[in-house]
Amino acid sequence: MMICRQASYRGAACMDYVEPREERTIMKALFIGGTGTISTAISTQLLEEGHELWLINRGSRNDALPAGAHIIQADIGNEEEVAERLAGENFDVVADFIAFVPQHLERDYRLFKGKTKQFIYISSASAYQKPLSDYRINEGTPLANPYWEYSRNKIAGEELLMKWYREDGFPVTIVRPSHTYSERSVPLGVHGPKGSYQVIKRMLEGKKVLIHGDGTSLWTMTYNSDFAKGFIGLMGNIHAIGEAVQITSDETLTWNQIYQAVADALGVELQACYVSTEFLAAGSPPEWDLRGGLMGDKAHSVTFDNSKLKRLVPGFTATVRFDQGVRRAVEYVLGHPECQVEDPDFDRWCDNVVAAQEEALNRVKQGK
Repeated sequence: MMICRQASYRGAACMDYVEPREERTIMKALFIGGTGTISTAISTQLLEEGHELWLINRGSRNDALPAGAHIIQADIGNEEEVAERLAGENFDVVADFIAFVPQHLERDYRLFKGKTKQFIYISSASAYQKPLSDYRINEGTPLANPYWEYSRNKIAGEELLMKWYREDGFPVTIVRPSHTYSERSVPLGVHGPKGSYQVIKRMLEGKKVLIHGDGTSLWTMTYNSDFAKGFIGLMGNIHAIGEAVQITSDETLTWNQIYQAVADALGVELQACYVSTEFLAAGSPPEWDLRGGLMGDKAHSVTFDNSKLKRLVPGFTATVRFDQGVRRAVEYVLGHPECQVEDPDFDRWCDNVVAAQEEALNRVKQGK
């Protein structure tokens, strides 16, 4: 852009001023994982921007990424092999997307201490206190979750990393996602261990689908490409070292709105069956862990204050509205048979819950 500016000293001519282009620093980043719901979008954007990306994973979904990543096909659990294959390499950023227990982070600390300028740990917004004392969530909200072991392990991981930061200068940044989704899966509240497709199938068949509570609690959905923008803005950001930062959309929805948006995208009428969260948690197989996923997370009304993220990453904004993102997901899932994983056990369970609810209502009406 050419701008004519008058010089401040006498006799100077009006000169053309060329606005300098923003300088972009090319980062060398290593991702452990890199092909999941969240990390695929980040990996894709980094490669498109010309950064140097290394991935350590088992190679099952690397073909979904653009060309250019340096692939180390290995099991991160084999620490000795990984250390050998990374010998002599140093990174601007290392991010572990598949660290779920403190032992995983102890391994990462041994592998990457002194080899990275920033270590990013993907924690979880489910780590915030349950029950909440205030539905407005920011990074200062206490961490405590008696309902979900997954969340307690994330909390323990955060505490361990911050101890290393305080005592040894380990350059950690903690990122807390909430419910982040992509086009490969339709995000819903109550589903079985094989994913949400069986709920979609029930909608298409005109069957009732289970919604926890009365569907009026508040929730936030974030499309993975929006999450990636915030995450990349934290990478190589000196002001993010030693900080915990949540990354979510600013859009707040009720679960009724979420399920209705899915039904609209499918072009069907929503047939909802409202069931108490406690009943769903107590009446489901323990291995499904609905107690953790619902009582420890989705059943609580939350809105996220992302002012810290926006201070660290000026200009960040989530631009994919849920009704837009879920249409992409529905279209993709229905067009890709590999995403249509049926779950007959969950389907039968749903039928049983619906029947039990209807029977209980009839008994109450009849005074029995």
